[in-house]
Amino acid sequence: MSVVAWIAVGSLTVWLGLLLCRGFFWRTDQRLPPRARPADGRWPYVAIVVPARDEAEVLPDSLPSLLAQDYPGGAEVILVDDGSSDGTGKLARTLAGRCGGLPLTVVTPGEPEPGWTGKLWAVRYGMEVARESGPEYLLLTDADIAHEPDSLRELVAAALPGEHGDDGFDLVSQMARLRVATPWERLIVPAFVYFFAQLYPFRWINGNKGRTAAAAGGCVLLRTETALRARVPESIRGAVIDDVSLARAVRRCGGRIWLGLAERVDSVRPYPGLGDLWRMVSRSAYAQLRHNPLLLLGTVLGLALVYLAPPYALATGLFTGDTAAGWAGLVAWAVMAATYVPMLRYYRQTLALAPLLPFTALLYTLMTVDSAVQHYRGRGAAWKGRTYARPETAPDR
Repeated sequence: MSVVAWIAVGSLTVWLGLLLCRGFFWRTDQRLPPRARPADGRWPYVAIVVPARDEAEVLPDSLPSLLAQDYPGGAEVILVDDGSSDGTGKLARTLAGRCGGLPLTVVTPGEPEPGWTGKLWAVRYGMEVARESGPEYLLLTDADIAHEPDSLRELVAAALPGEHGDDGFDLVSQMARLRVATPWERLIVPAFVYFFAQLYPFRWINGNKGRTAAAAGGCVLLRTETALRARVPESIRGAVIDDVSLARAVRRCGGRIWLGLAERVDSVRPYPGLGDLWRMVSRSAYAQLRHNPLLLLGTVLGLALVYLAPPYALATGLFTGDTAAGWAGLVAWAVMAATYVPMLRYYRQTLALAPLLPFTALLYTLMTVDSAVQHYRGRGAAWKGRTYARPETAPDR
């Protein structure tokens, strides 16, 4: 066989391994586990902490949904206005006065101390304010996340000890359904969640037997006692990929974690153009690789083998008559597309996008390389006007 044919066979072998031996990452059935009401009928008090920096554009679509939570127990919302220049704090107070619902407190943490990322500095301040009320749980949610009225109730019910004597979960996280309105969002956003699940298979996380740990930072319900035991967020204060770092900190101290796809939690932040999505991915991609050039090289070669080799082999077979390369490339591409179908269905997108996954993977490869280039130019991870030259990372364990 030709070299191209052997590469195609290698790609097909990898895809069969991913299909069967990677925690069935491609399935989308990891949803919030159903639980009964608290055994004693008492719902725990929850403090909802919302770090916000220049979020006036999305706040009218998200904050009212938090204030309107239909939760049987006590709850409050603490919005941490992290040095906004667009009137985020003032708008939050206006929305609370107009909408009513849960009590809202708006606080300002000041500039982050050295070694802290802005978001975690804001979370730390919000958690300190929340402790005055003695909450049993903390809901850490981003300012662009909208919740259905029963979201908090369902999260708490899933975290509480079950009827059969289990201790419940110390961390319950849902990956909010991201917006898919523009052509670029349809092409890139479902793949973003697909790649995340491939890197951190939800079943491995939820099985509580392995070392894999991850969370989705937009919606994290955290037991307060566990946060204190894990020294969160102090122990992860420099992490750009804060959600994965948070989950690892909880698991290290013996906590049980759960992560799944959301059905009633949505991101309202728009990423209308390719540039917006590019910045979203590239700002932390190289941090995920621990700023290691060898890992970057391995990642680029791996993406090329897994995602780019199959269509190249098929094209080679069609144009040169290399039958072995063509068939191996076609089957590998078909398996790849088939694993993407469940995620497209979850996002209610046309299945015609499935064969385009190699092109999307090429874009993600370029975004990752660009992330490394920005790092070596001294720009590091940048977000909301802040730049972190060499942030702490959160490798998969």
